[in-house]
Amino acid sequence: MSNISKVFENGKAFIAFVTSGDPSLEITEQLVYAMDEAGADLVELGIPFSDPTAEGPVIQEANIRALSGGVTTDKIFDMVRRIRKRTQIPMVFMTYANVVFSYGTERFIKTAAQIGMDGLILPDIPYEEKDEFRPICEKYGLSFISLIAPTSHDRIRMIAKEADGFVYCVSSLGVTGVRSRITTDVGAMVKLVKEEKDIPCAIGFGISTPEQARAMAAISDGAIVGSAIVKLCGQYGKDCVPYVKEYVEEMKAAVREA
Repeated sequence: MSNISKVFENGKAFIAFVTSGDPSLEITEQLVYAMDEAGADLVELGIPFSDPTAEGPVIQEANIRALSGGVTTDKIFDMVRRIRKRTQIPMVFMTYANVVFSYGTERFIKTAAQIGMDGLILPDIPYEEKDEFRPICEKYGLSFISLIAPTSHDRIRMIAKEADGFVYCVSSLGVTGVRSRITTDVGAMVKLVKEEKDIPCAIGFGISTPEQARAMAAISDGAIVGSAIVKLCGQYGKDCVPYVKEYVEEMKAAVREA
């Protein structure tokens, strides 16, 4: 059984995103252990990129901080090797096609699988272009995770049919970031996916409060939070670990109540 299917075995999942190398790779490693202890079910490790088109200002700034700190894909791979000696928490990479291309697509995917990653999310790759990545992911046993946006209503079934691991349902139009209200009918998106395929759906983009996490988990299989965690990393820098841990505990408790 893949590590990702275990994520949704024990009720609603809480999925946490961090930008690798913000404020440093040492702190990112500590954050993974802390979030694991706090009850996170899956960790998305962002590999920073100079032009992260899907991201709002919070994660963009984290990308800049990480890159200016000298983070590279190889250094992130080394960090994952260290993490895997201590925890088997499911982890996926979230990055941009360019990062994978410039490393060498097969080399990147093969290495990610070998070091113990469970999946890959590329938000800038539309469904029509996924065949450049998906067959290689399948070859090495890495889930290539699909995103479904509120605009792709007629395409939802098509994407769901071939989805792997879980489906990342984007709750809001536009870029990542904390939102005061989520107005999209995400429930309808989840329903369409489930009609097509029995696969877990987790909702992300814009979730920052326990109330939002509870509401989103109630209509899906889990909640994904990135910007709110990255904001804490930006705010507290090298002292961010206990703050993130406490936040994840709160969010996981909320998701559990859904």
